Amino acid sequence: MDTMVIEVSYALDTFYFLMCTALVMWMAAGFAMLESGLVRSKNTVEILNKNALLYGVACIVYLLVGYNVMYPGDPISSVIPGIDFLLGADNSVEAVTAGGEGAPYYSSMADFIFQAVFAAATMSIVSGAVAERMRLWPFLIFAIFMVGFIYPVEGYWKWGGGFLDQLGFQDFAGSVVVHMAGAAAALAAVLIIGPRKGKYGKNGEVNAIPGANLPLATLGMFILWMGWFGFNGGSELKIANVDEANAVAKIFVNTNAAAAAGMVAAALLSRFMFGKTDLTMTINGALAGLVAITAEPLMPSAGVASLIGLVGGLVVVLSVVGLDKLKIDDPVGAISVHGTAGIWGIFAVLFTNPAATFTGQLIGTLATFAWMFGASFIVLLVINKIIKLRASEEEEMEGMDIHECGMTAYPEFTPEK
Repeated sequence: MDTMVIEVSYALDTFYFLMCTALVMWMAAGFAMLESGLVRSKNTVEILNKNALLYGVACIVYLLVGYNVMYPGDPISSVIPGIDFLLGADNSVEAVTAGGEGAPYYSSMADFIFQAVFAAATMSIVSGAVAERMRLWPFLIFAIFMVGFIYPVEGYWKWGGGFLDQLGFQDFAGSVVVHMAGAAAALAAVLIIGPRKGKYGKNGEVNAIPGANLPLATLGMFILWMGWFGFNGGSELKIANVDEANAVAKIFVNTNAAAAAGMVAAALLSRFMFGKTDLTMTINGALAGLVAITAEPLMPSAGVASLIGLVGGLVVVLSVVGLDKLKIDDPVGAISVHGTAGIWGIFAVLFTNPAATFTGQLIGTLATFAWMFGASFIVLLVINKIIKLRASEEEEMEGMDIHECGMTAYPEFTPEK
């Protein structure tokens, strides 16, 4: 191939990768708006602080060590990755223009930053589930372990060439590797800190605790939806030829179709179950459809992608109701959206990807859940022994904004003392 053609192709694929990175980074705003809209006004500043700071912490830790754990140059085994620090040099012109099957076709720095925003997204899943009762700084300490070690290890198992990849486990953009992984860590945290005060009655009643700003939550959903085009589309890794360009376009179509179908299905089911069209279920239905299609957004037709999203939307409503019956308090539905819908999505791969096997998908899902839940549970228990994870009853009653951040999000609506 002509050197000029190779360089232009490399530049185009790198540029596409970076633009998808920007879209996924924008999902941090989506998580922040979604979560701040679904918590009470007295906890708004604290949840915004969590979302802003976790992104900064995640980027620093993933740069220092996380990326090299997930993509080790010299792994110890297919289960245990190696460890190294910081980043090496980018690809040389000679390496790129040499051509051949092993030649790099996009910047290694673009790969790093794309993976870094994925790592931050995984941690964002946890913040919503523990909202309104987990303290800020213990949460950020956990983020260091999560992004520096826990998440990169299971990421290595699939995307770094570890044993799940060798087993044939198929997860295109991370229904399990990112979404269920984050939900498993969130579940561990929720079980340790317990439900919010007043959420569950003595006789099994489930008391609704409405969020303060549903317009913000709806905005957050649409921001996440938009960012998901980069999440799934960027995972194709290439765009600089006709086949790859067509593949990316198909991924965008399928991603959008699954979200739309999931949203409508969740709205219809909530109308049937509750007699009302619950906006939070509509929002989570769209997100569940997105999570479900993430495992395989390329192989299905648009119709099949819609069906995958539709089932995701139904599953998330049932999951939210089921977790409440188990007294597992998740203010934003993160465990259901990313966990339950992620599990459905990974097995839906069997319908469209001939390379996937039931055994491979099952082992991949179980191994990822066991590691993410177990490692997170242990780390959180240790942190809890040193610095209490949960806010005191007084802090929870008065709101975490004043106690953790010394300010309120809506001061003009706060009664003067």
